[in-house]
Amino acid sequence: MQRTLLVYGDSNSHGTQPMPDWDGMPRFDRATRWPGVAAAALGSPWHLVEDGLPGRTTLHDDPVEGPHRNGALVLPAALGSHKPLDLVVVMLGTNDLKRAFGLTPREIGDGIEKLVKIIKASESGPDGAAPAILIVVPPPVLEAGCLIEMFAGGAAKSARLPAEYARVAAKHGTALLDAGKVIVSSPVDGVHFDAGEHAKLGRAMAQAVTNLMGKA
Repeated sequence: MQRTLLVYGDSNSHGTQPMPDWDGMPRFDRATRWPGVAAAALGSPWHLVEDGLPGRTTLHDDPVEGPHRNGALVLPAALGSHKPLDLVVVMLGTNDLKRAFGLTPREIGDGIEKLVKIIKASESGPDGAAPAILIVVPPPVLEAGCLIEMFAGGAAKSARLPAEYARVAAKHGTALLDAGKVIVSSPVDGVHFDAGEHAKLGRAMAQAVTNLMGKA
């Protein structure tokens, strides 16, 4: 029987390419971006749903880009649209590092915890149960290129996220993958991933899913 996995993320799950400037946001094709790599590695027993929105935060309205960037606001609809879900992969927090939000690493971790609570209470898993959850810590940002001002101060904060996400995972009994141990952000803009890093993350994600859920 086929299982369903929802990837709930931001531009790095969407597949936005590293940006040399603000002239457009090109996207890697499905086979290149990490959810596509993971889907190929997992094979036909899994149906992977990609829900990656550039600019998405954990639970904050973006004053410029709009309230639909609020991950907590949109998550219940995503869960309801794609249920029953066997697993939800949450990879968010990078946009919470933007200078405009002024958040601490602890507050970003609290945002992730809110998403975990929404998923656990959603009854969007098989037979109305909660789906399994895999929290992904985004790799540290580098403060570089055209995004340097937007993410000023983000490098130091992002280095503290693994401990905060681990706190949430331990409290709620969820799985955890630290993407910073697998890949690095591109020096082009300090936030997005090169194609090779997408490939590495996709393979690591497929292995993490198999370790958590077993072979379908």
